[in-house]
Amino acid sequence: MARQGMVMVDGVAIRAAEAKVDPESVKITVGGELMNYRRYTWVMLNKPSGYLSATEDGGGETVLDLLPQDLRRQGLFPVGRLDKDTEGLLLLTNEGGLAHALLSPKRHVDKVYYTRTAGQLVEEDCRAFSEGLVLGDGLHCQPAKLEILLSGEESEALVTLREGKFHQVKRMLEARGKPVLYLERIQMGTLLLDQSLSRGSFRFLTEEEIAELHALV
Repeated sequence: MARQGMVMVDGVAIRAAEAKVDPESVKITVGGELMNYRRYTWVMLNKPSGYLSATEDGGGETVLDLLPQDLRRQGLFPVGRLDKDTEGLLLLTNEGGLAHALLSPKRHVDKVYYTRTAGQLVEEDCRAFSEGLVLGDGLHCQPAKLEILLSGEESEALVTLREGKFHQVKRMLEARGKPVLYLERIQMGTLLLDQSLSRGSFRFLTEEEIAELHALV
C-alpha cells in the first residue's frame, strides 16, 4: 500500500514502508481512512461462563479466545480475575501500571457483584460483611457491603468489595451458610457493565472512561 501511494502522512504520500513517524503528532491516512493511534488498548468484555480469566491455559478456553486475532496480538491481559463460572464485567488491557493500581486494595476501587444464593440472606449477614469476615482458613476479609435485593429460599444481593482474594465472594457467602448459585460482576469503580453488550461480546473503552479509571487511582 505504501508503494502504491495509499499511505499519507499529513497529506503527503509516504512510499517507503520503513519510514518512521510520530503517530501522536501527525495525521496518517490509509486509502483515505484516518488511522487513530492508541498507545494502550482498553477493552470491556461481558464475560460468559466457561472461560478462564487468563492469557493462556493448558487446554481450556480463555477470555482472549473471545477477541479477534488482531487484539490478541497486542499483549492484552485481564485486569484481575473472574472465576470460570462467574460472568460479567472484565477489563482487558496492555497498560500494566494502571491495571496494577486498580487492583491494589490501598486504592479502594470498589467492585460490585450481583449474586443469587441458596438460603435466606438476613440483616445479620449484612452486619457480618460490614465488620469484616474471618474465613475458616484464617483469611481476614476487609469490611464489605452486602445489600439484600430479595430474601427467601433463594436470595439475591449486591456485594461490594475493595479487594479480590481467590473465590472471595463465594467463600464469604459460604461462610455465612448461603452458597452462591450465580455470580456476575456489574461494576468496577465508576465503570458499569455496558448492558448493550451481549455475553461474550466486547467494546473499547472511551477516552472519558479511561480518564475516569486514571482519576480513581
